[in-house]
Amino acid sequence: MNTFLSNESVWILLAALWTLPWKGVALWTSARRGDQKWFIALLIINTLGLLEILYIFVFSKRLAQAEHAKSAHHHSA
Repeated sequence: MNTFLSNESVWILLAALWTLPWKGVALWTSARRGDQKWFIALLIINTLGLLEILYIFVFSKRLAQAEHAKSAHHHSA
């Protein structure tokens, strides 16, 4: 039984060590960008870093590109 608990503890520790940096970067990025809905979702939903990685590398980039295009269009009008 002790072996099971120690193996389980190792997996929990590894999951935490993997998830915390991704969650931290994603939360920091969403806060800097003012993405309040994303911040709340990232804070509450635990996906072992998957949602956080998608936000950092996909969604925040798309939002930034859309804002840049909108700003460029606004300035040229």
